[in-house]
Amino acid sequence: MSCRWGTELWDQFDNLEKHTHWGIEFVERYTKFVKERSEIEIGYAKQIRNLSKKYQPKKNSREEDEYKYTSCRAFLMTLNELNDYAGQHEVIAENLTTHIICELTRYIQELKAERKSHFHDGRRAQQHIENSWKQLESSKRRFERDCKEADRAQQYFDKIDADINVTKADVEKARQQAQLKHQVAEDSKNEYLTYLQKFNKEQNEHYYSLIPHIFQKIQEMEEKRIEKVGESMKTYAEVNRKVLPIVSKCLDGMTNAAASIEPTMQVVESFKSGFEPPGDVEVEDYSLSMRRTVSESSYLNSRGEGKPSRSNSRGKLWPFKRNKGSGPEDCSHLPPEQRRKKLQAKITDINKELQKEVDQRDALTKMKDVYIKNPHMGDPNSVDPRLEEIGQNIDKLELDSRKYEVKHHLKSRSTVFDDDFDDEDPLPTIGTCKSLYPFEGQNEGTISMAEGELLYVIEEDKGDGWTRVRRNEDEEGYVPTSYIKLEKRTACMLS
Repeated sequence: MSCRWGTELWDQFDNLEKHTHWGIEFVERYTKFVKERSEIEIGYAKQIRNLSKKYQPKKNSREEDEYKYTSCRAFLMTLNELNDYAGQHEVIAENLTTHIICELTRYIQELKAERKSHFHDGRRAQQHIENSWKQLESSKRRFERDCKEADRAQQYFDKIDADINVTKADVEKARQQAQLKHQVAEDSKNEYLTYLQKFNKEQNEHYYSLIPHIFQKIQEMEEKRIEKVGESMKTYAEVNRKVLPIVSKCLDGMTNAAASIEPTMQVVESFKSGFEPPGDVEVEDYSLSMRRTVSESSYLNSRGEGKPSRSNSRGKLWPFKRNKGSGPEDCSHLPPEQRRKKLQAKITDINKELQKEVDQRDALTKMKDVYIKNPHMGDPNSVDPRLEEIGQNIDKLELDSRKYEVKHHLKSRSTVFDDDFDDEDPLPTIGTCKSLYPFEGQNEGTISMAEGELLYVIEEDKGDGWTRVRRNEDEEGYVPTSYIKLEKRTACMLS
């Protein structure tokens, strides 16, 4: 449906003036954007050329013994292709300048002049209709004033005409004055009607002829501006698309250079001596008089290994002791504070990796949506393998994160006891509880329990969902608070 600004926007002169001014600013901003992009392309091409030049082999090193290796020749071919690749970015910058920047710069000047002319005509038409309206208002006020004066003159005449004491000459004078005022009022009326008719005609011409004509020109100017911006954006894409075949050839050249490398026999052919490897060296034994029997060594080792450790004798009583033999995965070989920091660092690193994978998944999902809506841009199914791979990575990272979270939680609740404190008295009982569900207690610091089992409570829940319990006198650990029901509390616990 076509819209005509002259009829639809007849009273929006000021808003149209602001809108067209913004339109010119938009074209200027887009031109600035293309100019900066062109400068980036020039700078990038310069950096690429300098890089290619920097790694070009020196003249004195181009010798047969060095360039007989296909990898060196392939690298030289890659540098040459890279130089051609930089040239295509220079082509992009040149075409952007020629076909967009210069064209839009010239068009902006023409657009400003055309806009100025149209709105000058519009303001002049507005000024004319406003002056006509002022004339009409002035004639109307004059007509109103003359009518009031004529009415007063008539009332004065009627008054003295009825007075018998007034002379005939005074009555005649008042009558003539009243007639004069009536005539002036009549003339003012005719003048007012003339101006009214003139204004209505000019107003009709203003809103149904002049303004629609001016606004139609402004509309055509604005539509042309929008089309010009669209053409420039299309040209912007085409400038980049035109160099793709040559860029592809440059990349193909690099690929072919890499494919030309033959690593199998080059080093062998260059350095093979042709000699046979030396034979085995015969034994010359000088230790016959100093030999120690294996049984002695074994005996000493068995005594060292078999010595009982005080820390192991009560391992079940203190499940949170430092495990000196555990691997570095749970960081239990570290002091408590270092262990906590190490586990927290692992969790932070995993979360960072997880966030990267999630961001990649979101980006690929958006790309797939674009491909679905625009099949000509790519195959949506081509993204699925990568999405599946990222999904597997996310699952693994989430599993690792939960694993370290549990370890970090349990380590933060545990108390590390060195060998010097193995004989310390156990914690006092503060109540009893009954297990509602079975719990395996596979993680370090937890204790397993069967359904319906009675246990002693030695440390209540600190708000993290875990309660410390004891079975008999030598086995204790943490269990989920939601898995147990408190049967009896001591006075210590109630306080």
